[in-house]
Amino acid sequence: MARPNPFRDLSYLLAVIVAVVVIATLYLARVVLIPFALAILFSFLLTPVVTWLECIRLPRGLAVLFVMVFFVATMGSVGWMVTDQLVNVTNQLPSYRTNIKHKIESLRSQMGQRLNKASDTMAELDKELADQSTSVSVRGKSGVSESPSMARPLPVAVVSPPTNMLESARNVLGPLGTAGIVVVFTIFMLMRREDLRNRFIRLAGRGRLNLMTRALDDAAHRVSRYVFLQFIINACYGLVVGVALHFIGIPNALLWGVGAGMLRFLPYIGPPIGAILPILLSLAVFDGWTRTLIIIGLFVVIELVVSNFVEPSLYGAHTGISALAILFAAVFWALLWGPIGLVLSTPLTVCLVVMAHHVPRLGFLHVILGDEPVLPPEAQFYQRLLATDQNEAKQVLESYLKDRPLEDLYDLVLIPALSLVEQDRHRSELDEATEDFVFQNVKELVEETNDRSNEQRGLNAKDADKTALSDPSPSSPQERATNQASLVVCMPVRDESDEIVGTMLAHLLERAGYRAHFLKIGTTAKMLAQVSEERPAVVCLSALPPFAIAHTRKLYERLRAQSPDLEIVIGLWNYAGDPMKAANRIGDIAQVPVSRTLAHAIQQIRFLTDIVPQPAVASSIPLA
Repeated sequence: MARPNPFRDLSYLLAVIVAVVVIATLYLARVVLIPFALAILFSFLLTPVVTWLECIRLPRGLAVLFVMVFFVATMGSVGWMVTDQLVNVTNQLPSYRTNIKHKIESLRSQMGQRLNKASDTMAELDKELADQSTSVSVRGKSGVSESPSMARPLPVAVVSPPTNMLESARNVLGPLGTAGIVVVFTIFMLMRREDLRNRFIRLAGRGRLNLMTRALDDAAHRVSRYVFLQFIINACYGLVVGVALHFIGIPNALLWGVGAGMLRFLPYIGPPIGAILPILLSLAVFDGWTRTLIIIGLFVVIELVVSNFVEPSLYGAHTGISALAILFAAVFWALLWGPIGLVLSTPLTVCLVVMAHHVPRLGFLHVILGDEPVLPPEAQFYQRLLATDQNEAKQVLESYLKDRPLEDLYDLVLIPALSLVEQDRHRSELDEATEDFVFQNVKELVEETNDRSNEQRGLNAKDADKTALSDPSPSSPQERATNQASLVVCMPVRDESDEIVGTMLAHLLERAGYRAHFLKIGTTAKMLAQVSEERPAVVCLSALPPFAIAHTRKLYERLRAQSPDLEIVIGLWNYAGDPMKAANRIGDIAQVPVSRTLAHAIQQIRFLTDIVPQPAVASSIPLA
């Protein structure tokens, strides 16, 4: 039994303590960290503009000053106009009272008499309960009835004292002070960004300059590109919404356009909130329901277009974060920092995922939060077979075949998956039922693929016949005779995995224009007798590591002793070592070509036989 490792347990405990301390620090120091994080976000947004101004020979100080003045002026102007329109909306709300009342009355009339009867019944029941409670409460202990007015408690309302000038100034200057701190931090980061980068490398790199340089460059590129493109997209989104609402007739359309664009920085909840406010206003402003439905359709169409077409095409590989991680990050940062945390959640998580991608100790965060597949296709395929889910295993292969040829499916997915099977078998981790299930499903998949290949070859053969009729120079009779006389036999070395790979090789050889035959696993004497009877031009020994070289050497020696002039190709599929050393261990290195892939084995067979193959059939074959 394995002994417990106290150092490992201590490291896990230390990691938990560090995580708790970091989260507590983020929450308790949010007053300082929020302006700093906002400044980092704005520096990522404005750095491309500052860099462009520096490229046109403008000094950095003037470039930063110009960018910050323009940015602050733009944000201040938009804020002033939005505030003015918000005041106008507030002043106009009483004038919409009549329209709102008519809408409510129309809704009540449409609900029907059943809802009215249910409401009247509930009202009567509530009145009866109130009368009973009143009659009980007016009786005293002495049996003398008290008046209801004496027994009923007096309502108490808590009224806050009027605010003084100091508190009003604090409420106004608080956000302004935070904004000023953010502006100062942003200017400092834009002016000294190289110095800050070097200090961070010195602090976190610990001599690993290459690692930290790549991590910082990757994080800066991803975050800067994401923030800049998101700002452009959301600004255009708000502009389109504002213009559309203006033509529909919504009052203060600029307010709702800016609000929709700003709220879209909030993941998931921002777009619905930005749509609800103008929809509710349309109910109060317009008669009927037509314009309200138009506004709902407007927001749905714009959001679908932007989310499914505009953003994927502009972001490309986007942020490298999975959808679930974005949702989790939004909830986590919102709980820590409130609405500002929602805005900062995606950029901060991008930085964390990029650092985890380059720093091995943080690799678990990249697995949890990243959007890259954590299991390669061969592992996914084998895992689903272990779970006896043949349908999903087949889906893995179908998705792989959408943009890859069949040869890659065999060499890069199925053969590595069979290697995983062999490893588990030699570690005695597979029971007999699971092993039979895996082999049976792989065989069925290979045969199904081959059947569809033959159908496709038949269609291509008809096209080839039509082409041959119009081709004045067909292949020579000697070449056709060579193709018909030559035979390649795929011979398994020791078990069922070798037989399945031999089947794959035989199918690919047939697709390439050769005559090929694969032998089923059996005793060595029986397989050697079949080879002697068929007299092939080439025999390919199919073997899957581990422990393949010893069995291959024995079978090679017996096959060479039986047929000294026979051409032999050895397939050590998915072999991780040096094929030249493996060939030297098996036999004469000059006579034993060793291949690690099916594609290379076909090349070796072509070289040994001098066969001119037929044109290959299209190899990308759907499984369903």
